[in-house]
Amino acid sequence: MLNILRKFFDFVGEKNKKKFQVSIVLSIFQALSAAMKIPAIMLVLQAMIEERLTGTVILQALAIMLGGLLVENAVKYKATMLQTEGGYDGAAFKRIEIAEHLRYLPMGYFNQNSLGSITSVTTNTMEHLADIGTRAVMLSTSGLIDTGVILLLVLIYDWRIGLVGILGTALFLIMNAYMQGKSTAAAADKVECDRVLVSQIMEYLQGIAEVKSYNLFGKTTKKLNDAIDRARAAVTAAEVTFMPHITVQNIVCKLTGAAMMLCSVLLFLNGKMELLICIGMSVCAFMIFQSLELAGAFSSLLRMIDFCVDKGQEIMDIPGMDIDGKDITPAHYGIELKDVTFSYEKRKIIDGISLKIPEKTTTAIVGPSGGGKTTLCSLIARFWDLDSGSVTLDGRDVREYSVDSLMKNFSFVFQNVYLFSDTIANNIRFGKENASMDEVILAAKKACCHDFIMELPEGYNTVIGEGGATLSGGEKQRISIARAIMKDSPIIILDEATANVDPENEKELVDAIESLTKEKTIIMIAHRLKTVRSADQIVVVNHGRIEQLGKHEELMQQDGIYRRFVSARELAAGWKLNSNL
Repeated sequence: MLNILRKFFDFVGEKNKKKFQVSIVLSIFQALSAAMKIPAIMLVLQAMIEERLTGTVILQALAIMLGGLLVENAVKYKATMLQTEGGYDGAAFKRIEIAEHLRYLPMGYFNQNSLGSITSVTTNTMEHLADIGTRAVMLSTSGLIDTGVILLLVLIYDWRIGLVGILGTALFLIMNAYMQGKSTAAAADKVECDRVLVSQIMEYLQGIAEVKSYNLFGKTTKKLNDAIDRARAAVTAAEVTFMPHITVQNIVCKLTGAAMMLCSVLLFLNGKMELLICIGMSVCAFMIFQSLELAGAFSSLLRMIDFCVDKGQEIMDIPGMDIDGKDITPAHYGIELKDVTFSYEKRKIIDGISLKIPEKTTTAIVGPSGGGKTTLCSLIARFWDLDSGSVTLDGRDVREYSVDSLMKNFSFVFQNVYLFSDTIANNIRFGKENASMDEVILAAKKACCHDFIMELPEGYNTVIGEGGATLSGGEKQRISIARAIMKDSPIIILDEATANVDPENEKELVDAIESLTKEKTIIMIAHRLKTVRSADQIVVVNHGRIEQLGKHEELMQQDGIYRRFVSARELAAGWKLNSNL
């Protein structure tokens, strides 16, 4: 138990750890104040036995009890607030800390770990710590402290009865440790079931369009229902595991209280204990284990806390990518790749590529799907780390830069744009957090999206759905370009930026890209002929290697992938319906 509590306190951070430590100290004073009932009762009993019970004695007893009650409630309030703040603030800031840490992890981590797993840690796991964890810690610690204080008073009055209480408490703790050992598998299964359930819910919701289109309700809902059933079974199994042990713990407490009372009566009858002490010990026997029983019930959740902390710490322990990086501002923005190789899950994606991308030039990357084009751009921006070789910016290896200082030099426009559930203005401000409204509007005008934004119900203050669900593909693309214009980075990476845009929006999108890319180093992945024809150099990538490199005219003179690519595009562009058929 103590190891779990120590791990939990360390996990929530130094500031919140101190709150828990102070609250535990206050809980000792709370328990002492609550125990003032005992001397107050003893005072009245003694006066009754000695036949000198007066109003003064009763007032003295009431003053002791009332003073203890006032101090108890004041201290309890403060201790509870500190523990609640420590638990909820600790979980909240740990969410932020995990999110911040995720920024610096290689993209390979997100490929190996589903969105549902990460979501489960930052939602369910942290919620367990904030809610269940805090209550379990509060009640477990206060229960032990309350019992310990009353045991100390019992020992002061009569060591023999105190020894009975200590033996009963020791047996309780042994049973509690056994229960926590038994709860390990149940807690692990509960955490894993939560992870799977969140993953299945995310998969179902993200794929709802395909589910409807292909009538996959039976198959997909079965997977979701199975995950729900398994989660329900895990919770039931945990309860079934805990309840017998909690019942035994409670029986131990009740029997120990009965044993303390019985021993007190026997000692009195044998003339070895005064009547006052006998009655006082009987009162203590009723009080001593009340808090401990509640602590025992909630301590069954400590193993759950242990697993939740481990899950959160697993993410925090993954090495970030800029541990040794420095904040560097390059003077020039030329990029060079030297013998770059990269594999993903033992499959080689990039195989010995060397390439120079001069500053303020346009490099177009073309080639068959799956050839390594997007991976190559990801390596340039250090979304992944290389297996071997080097990528340099201004003559410095990108691994010498911290992630933040490296990312300042890049803006991205992806084929699949993600917009956050926020106002359009704030989505554009992601490129420059403190941008004024005038700057936002200027960027939007350059990206050719001002007009359609002004037609929305609240203009720039219109809140768009998560992922930009309330906007068309072309509108989302142009907002992402406005965001990139706002960032004004010297290097632009365009990944199939116009691939999914309808012809009506294509001209505006091309105009927006031209505004974005003036006087920049451009790296574009494209399948459309007119977007690559004017590039300073065209790189043909296939099977992770550069098969051709040169300008459009040069590559058209060669019999290779590029010429076949151009021929296929020209043939497709010249295709028309035959009206005579």
